[in-house]
Amino acid sequence: MRIGLQIPSFTFSGGPERIGPEFGRMAREADQGGLHSLWVMDHFFQITYVGPADEPMLEGYSALSYAAGITERITLGTMVTGVTYRHPGVLVKTVTTLDVLSGGRAWLGIGAAWNDEESRGLGIAFPPTAERFERLEETLRITKQMWAGDEKPFEGEHYTLDRPLNSPQPVRRPHPPILIGGTGEKKTLRFVAKYADACNIFDSDELPHKLNVLREHCEREGRDYAEIEKTSLTSLQGEKPSADQAVETIGRLAEQGVDHVIFSQMTGQDLAGTLAEALSQTEKITPVGR
Repeated sequence: MRIGLQIPSFTFSGGPERIGPEFGRMAREADQGGLHSLWVMDHFFQITYVGPADEPMLEGYSALSYAAGITERITLGTMVTGVTYRHPGVLVKTVTTLDVLSGGRAWLGIGAAWNDEESRGLGIAFPPTAERFERLEETLRITKQMWAGDEKPFEGEHYTLDRPLNSPQPVRRPHPPILIGGTGEKKTLRFVAKYADACNIFDSDELPHKLNVLREHCEREGRDYAEIEKTSLTSLQGEKPSADQAVETIGRLAEQGVDHVIFSQMTGQDLAGTLAEALSQTEKITPVGR
């Protein structure tokens, strides 16, 4: 069982000058505690679920690059990048750079985007849902092509790349894992089966059903369901959750078929040490289907 930490809030006592030291401390503690992954959101405004829009929010890949420089083992990703935020060629270069400089520790977390408030606020194009999914699929195709070293022109409905050169290539081979976030049964989970190395599905009563839908898509695509890493984003209640609470959550999700549990740290919590303690108690937990 793999355990990850997502840090979605950068509201720390002491103001902006404390963001770097506090985020850095948490990243180091997660790394030294043996956690598998560290995640930040790829948002420009804080999201309503966490706090008001004007709360401090860091640009995701800059934050991960900082974390890469002060950690040694932990893998690093966004949970998740909205496809409309960056041109696909630039996104592939950005994730490749993170992977090279971190020694092969990057993820590409991606989804169809949903936060129209920040897009309107910053003047980022936010097309209708159907078009965002078209752009997501083209981006996934471009990503696979660039990471395969294929420089032939790409011409899609929304993107044209005359020479999708990617030099250097990622350190991690064959490429950084592609994680698609979301639970849409007709498109998102089909894209997971067709293009991705991992999915992310929220911890909810629907999780077993969503995994069954993914399994069905894998059968139709001729994909081995076991090849896909099933991750789930969850949270713990209370200002100071215990390791026992984390272990209970991990065990419950493992029984549902999750391979990698990612805990989202709510404002006021400090989870890295708690999750490191829980990790020592979960080494023998094997997800269903593994």
